[in-house]
Amino acid sequence: MSKVIFTVDEHNENNNAGPKAKVDFDYFMSKEGYQIVHQHFDVHSKFKKFLYGSFIIPNLFHHDYYDEMIFQYPTYSSYIMKRMIPKMREHSKKLYFLIHDVESLRLSVGNDEYLASERELFNLADGLIVHNSQMRHWLSVHGISVPMVDLDIFDYQNPQPVQSDGEYQYSICFAGNLAKSDFLNKLSLNKAKLDIYGPHPSSQYQHGVVYKGIYSPNELPKHLSENFGLVWDGSSVDTCDGKYGNYLRYNAPHKTSLYLSTGIPVIIWKKAALADFIVEHCVGMTVDSLEELDDVLTNITADDYKKMKLNAIKLARQIRSGYYSTQAVKAIEQY
Repeated sequence: MSKVIFTVDEHNENNNAGPKAKVDFDYFMSKEGYQIVHQHFDVHSKFKKFLYGSFIIPNLFHHDYYDEMIFQYPTYSSYIMKRMIPKMREHSKKLYFLIHDVESLRLSVGNDEYLASERELFNLADGLIVHNSQMRHWLSVHGISVPMVDLDIFDYQNPQPVQSDGEYQYSICFAGNLAKSDFLNKLSLNKAKLDIYGPHPSSQYQHGVVYKGIYSPNELPKHLSENFGLVWDGSSVDTCDGKYGNYLRYNAPHKTSLYLSTGIPVIIWKKAALADFIVEHCVGMTVDSLEELDDVLTNITADDYKKMKLNAIKLARQIRSGYYSTQAVKAIEQY
């Protein structure tokens, strides 16, 4: 049986998570016997996109026909996807999507035309692997009629040792694109300390917030020695707001997998989709506001933290092994 993972290359010059989730899915599924097929498109050039649509995509896959194809959705060009996905449909008996982002939920919220276009593409598949039950419910309500299964959390190929020890010092880390993390400029801490990593730092942060530099996704884990990893987005310290903050209600941020695969428990917004997962596995805490951090961290007992830490180390083994990817693929293959 011929099974293939189809991924469009997205070159990323910055040291942020970027396409790592797609690279890692390729890695884990190749170990399961899937063929990995990559196609490079320059989505920033209108002329090149015209050439792709007219000459490259019509000849994509040549005379190959696959029993099963899993497409890592999306490619960040609607023009290319509208032409490429029907071609995938022609060349595969079963076509599934692993959803990395739903743009109708993220940057194109409220855009009915974009939603209609994305819905049409989703319904061309035989099934979707979505982040969680919240995303699945939203898609179902908005007209997605194909079968869907939950990934729960992204796996993470982490080449660094699991962080297995360390003194409890009320410390937190945050990794991501700092340019869109405006809340960091407003956060001030007294007893707690927040170390931040990533591109585009602010020129100055308030008390208790320290910039620690920028590293590649594979190198970053060895620099993380903090007690918790923070999952937050938007411009406010009181809630997760704006398009990115609202998206946390539905998605599984890849930074969560970074922290947990390193053996670091998580602090996450209480209304985030992943909050239930964190509580259920006892690998961190939920908060309504970042104003709570000082009190929350100082009130944790040594035994409470040890329990969360040991659970995070246990979960790290699963995330590093590709457990969630392989389980989700096995589930969607039933359709």
